[in-house]
Amino acid sequence: MNGTRSETRFPRHLRSGTIARGLADDTGSILPLVIFYAFLCLVLVLLVSAVTSLYLERERLYAVADGAALAGAESYDLESVAVVDGHPRPTLESPAVRAAVTEFLSTAVADGFDALEVEQAGSADGRSAVVRLSAVWHPPMVSVLVPAGIRIEVTSTARSVFW
Repeated sequence: MNGTRSETRFPRHLRSGTIARGLADDTGSILPLVIFYAFLCLVLVLLVSAVTSLYLERERLYAVADGAALAGAESYDLESVAVVDGHPRPTLESPAVRAAVTEFLSTAVADGFDALEVEQAGSADGRSAVVRLSAVWHPPMVSVLVPAGIRIEVTSTARSVFW
């Protein structure tokens, strides 16, 4: 074979035409890849920031629910403390738990939540205070992939115990 490399690469009718020069020239073929990966990175950054914001807002709401449940668990009267098996045991009542939770949430601790609601506050067994709170979360950047807001809900339980 005494031909050049281009002779073996292309058929005879394409060796000297503009088509052969067009096939050998790959200028601009990287541009669609760069655009695609830039778009993919932007979408990934938006999604990760939205998920992180949702997680942090849920944890913040959970911390408030923990404090509210603790306030509800401490809402007993000293007259309602009974001695059972030699140990003092407070008795919780749902209206007192709800009042303590409402008072706790009226403080500055619960500021910054959108549409904060007490879904449940009470005591089913007389020993534990159960508090369920909900609020609306808004993402840092609204996009097609992330909704404008989601209602998140957390539940916390606390119990008063004398040692």
